[in-house]
Amino acid sequence: MTPPTVPVEIPESIDAITPALLTSVIAEFAPGTLVDDLTVIEVAHYGDTMVSTSDRAVLELSYSGDAPDLPRRVVMKMKRGQDQALAALYDTEVNFYRALRPGLPIEAPQAIGALYQSESARFCLLLEDLSVRFARFPNVTTPVTIEEIKAVLDTLAQLHAHFWESPRFGGDLASFQSHVGGLLHDHFNRRHPIIAERELEIDPYKAQLVSRLDTTPAKLWAETLAVQRHQAGLPQTIVHGDAHIGNTYLLPDGTAGLVDWQLTVRGAWVHDVNYAIVTGLPVAEARDHEQDLLRYYLEKLASLGVENPPIFDDAWEDYRRAIVWGLEVGWLGTPAVNYGAEINETNHERMAAAYTDLETSKLIAALA
Repeated sequence: MTPPTVPVEIPESIDAITPALLTSVIAEFAPGTLVDDLTVIEVAHYGDTMVSTSDRAVLELSYSGDAPDLPRRVVMKMKRGQDQALAALYDTEVNFYRALRPGLPIEAPQAIGALYQSESARFCLLLEDLSVRFARFPNVTTPVTIEEIKAVLDTLAQLHAHFWESPRFGGDLASFQSHVGGLLHDHFNRRHPIIAERELEIDPYKAQLVSRLDTTPAKLWAETLAVQRHQAGLPQTIVHGDAHIGNTYLLPDGTAGLVDWQLTVRGAWVHDVNYAIVTGLPVAEARDHEQDLLRYYLEKLASLGVENPPIFDDAWEDYRRAIVWGLEVGWLGTPAVNYGAEINETNHERMAAAYTDLETSKLIAALA
């Protein structure tokens, strides 16, 4: 897709959104369609519950012109305040919906507009409102069944199989960013160690957790980088990048979908699979079921046409190593205000238990 030809200046505030602006934003996805009117149903800013990296609004739209069958009720995501620190995340998500989502046979929100402006780090993303399809959004404080975890793994397997060792990595996706190079890599290398140290200074819970694990943020970060270098040598695909259970949704027919594609990169399957399972189940359930769930995922890959999926023993070692990213980057560097203390701490407990039980640090040390 090519960017809209009409110059668009994305405003800083949701209050400044107009039908004319939205017409320009959707021009790439629905040429000839006009947004005649909009009604703001709901607005959520950073600091509100479950608003972590983007401001959001639910809009009711009316269309005219060459209007295809577009959803009338949409969720609009925009830049969080005036801070440009999250620019790499905004650019990544807009790029997913423009370059990868069209034609991708997985359950993920339909986009009707996606625009990013690098000068200001402002973006406007228009997605279908999944509540219209009666989607349920789980998190670590709500029960999730084994069958629902399998549904999430089904969708991850579909995503991974679609891009598994894709010839596109030698073509139009040759420069697609990864965990070892690109905007997100640079963003986390520059900012994450500082943020993690600061979180320990201001959050006694996190300080106690790291002490309990007999480690430091610097050691966890070094382990994370070692795992990412190792994973760069595994079969490559497109990974969601942030597939904790809170970034999934469940539909009435049993299908699971994925939202919040701000960390999408070229990488290894295990990055997603480990994070979904460990955050998706209480510690005791994960201990009882994670090996069976890993086998389920590998069998699903094979059924989707991946000719040489990882063998279980190798996959299990990589699963155990991958835990460090979710512990260090996924939650140690995430302020409690993003999701609330209960969700933040429950994710930490699940990741920390897995890190200890599965001897993650020992396995990472063996890579050297």
